[in-house]
Amino acid sequence: MTTVFVPIDSAARSVGADEVAEAIRRAAEAHGVPVTVVRNGSRGMLWLEPLVEVQTDRGRLAYGPVSVEDVEDLVRAGLFAGADHRLYLGPTEEIPWLARQSRYTFELVGVLDPLSPEDYEAHGGLSGLRAALTMAPETIVETVTESGLRGRGGAGFPTGIKWETVRTTPTEDVKFVCVNADEGDSGTFADRMLMEGSPFSLIEGIIIAGLATGATEGFVYVRSEYPDAIATMRTAIEVAYLRGWLGSNILGSPHRFELSVRVGAGSYICGEETAMLESLEGRRGMVRAKPPLPAHSGLFDRPTVINNVLTLASVPRIIADGPARYQSFGVGRSRGTQVFQIGGNVAHGGIVELPFGVTLSTLVNDFGGGTRSGRSVRAAQVGGPLGAYLPSAAFDVPIDYESFAAIDAMVGHGGVVVFDETVDMARQARFAMEFCAEESCGKCTPCRLGAVRGVEVIDRIIAGDQREANLELLEDLCEVMVSGSLCAMGSLTPMPVRSALHHFRDDFHRSPVVGVSDAGGQGTS
Repeated sequence: MTTVFVPIDSAARSVGADEVAEAIRRAAEAHGVPVTVVRNGSRGMLWLEPLVEVQTDRGRLAYGPVSVEDVEDLVRAGLFAGADHRLYLGPTEEIPWLARQSRYTFELVGVLDPLSPEDYEAHGGLSGLRAALTMAPETIVETVTESGLRGRGGAGFPTGIKWETVRTTPTEDVKFVCVNADEGDSGTFADRMLMEGSPFSLIEGIIIAGLATGATEGFVYVRSEYPDAIATMRTAIEVAYLRGWLGSNILGSPHRFELSVRVGAGSYICGEETAMLESLEGRRGMVRAKPPLPAHSGLFDRPTVINNVLTLASVPRIIADGPARYQSFGVGRSRGTQVFQIGGNVAHGGIVELPFGVTLSTLVNDFGGGTRSGRSVRAAQVGGPLGAYLPSAAFDVPIDYESFAAIDAMVGHGGVVVFDETVDMARQARFAMEFCAEESCGKCTPCRLGAVRGVEVIDRIIAGDQREANLELLEDLCEVMVSGSLCAMGSLTPMPVRSALHHFRDDFHRSPVVGVSDAGGQGTS
């Protein structure tokens, strides 16, 4: 029996993976070849999707991108035996894009059947949970702290410190673990890919967080725009209950943990942890004032762990292998790996997981292959729509929390959006303010009104109306938003605006041009 892998990831399905999988089944039957088609996660080489892999004596061999029209020709050429073909890419693990990465969090994504518990355990799954069940809660927390793991949602807060705060906060009844899967940053898709490609990794990490902190109930908060991830997570949770990984007496132990999925309406502000809690409690997603911190008084006023998908999915290996291996990756206080998501106007978009310290030049020019348009790279925005626009001259700065903070930028969730030389950075600055105006929860005045005024001021600058006076006003407005906003939505919106002003000042002094597109050279890849 030959095993063929065709991704079930949303990105692959959007370009015909379902049809390719069915065509392979039909062709195998027609040629009398016994074949099992496994729907795996995506390897992250999105320009090669649908990527088809065949298990052979030489390992898994890759072909791509494969269309329905290619299938019959592939089968006749000897697809099921791993024969050469114009779409042949060689052994999957030896494709340079993958071979040069350090897959840690994404180690199993694209490798296994996402909903097969047997496949998950065969690849080392549950090793971390089994180890955690033999450890005292404080020992689990110490292990995570020693690894140097920091929040991958964007803030970079040390995970061990957060867990220790929840662990030592008393409560009369229940503590919670809330997973922030409200992945709303432009150019980011790692949370979705992991939930669709290796959901048990996330579930295992959640349970370990519960063991470490004394939490017994958890929720995965996913935006409604991720229907496949929602369905996969719900099915995986059902499987986990049936296997005794969730519920009472986890793996025969006295421990209990209950887990379910909650779907948000898709509000960007619900990526902010307290707005997410408001939504989970059935109210409009609006930011809460701090203190109290969620670790002390979070969901339903109980101590709550809030972590991102990638943070929790990294935990099982840290517990199973010990903290030293994770600590061996990275630089300075930025330990471990970062899952970078490369998009925008780039030739090869997708997932690249590497240790902190890699440069934008390596990501954009080497892995990304430069722009899709073939023009020169002018800028990249790192860290989502509130991240800084960095010029190509800054691409050699190491990507880590401290180095990026030193140049008034942020790593965020690891999204990298590429722009070519045609981009108008004044219009990109306007986009940042407009985005904030659209997505602000409206609770605080600097964010609610500041972004609206920001759009108006930038419009006057672009139109050539009292430019110097309005540029000065824009700087003042940014200062007010940074200093006075209640949460990062308002206080970070000035980051892309100020970076555009600092690095691309000439764009704010161009002669007004009527009818210019706002596309900004971003492309569609």
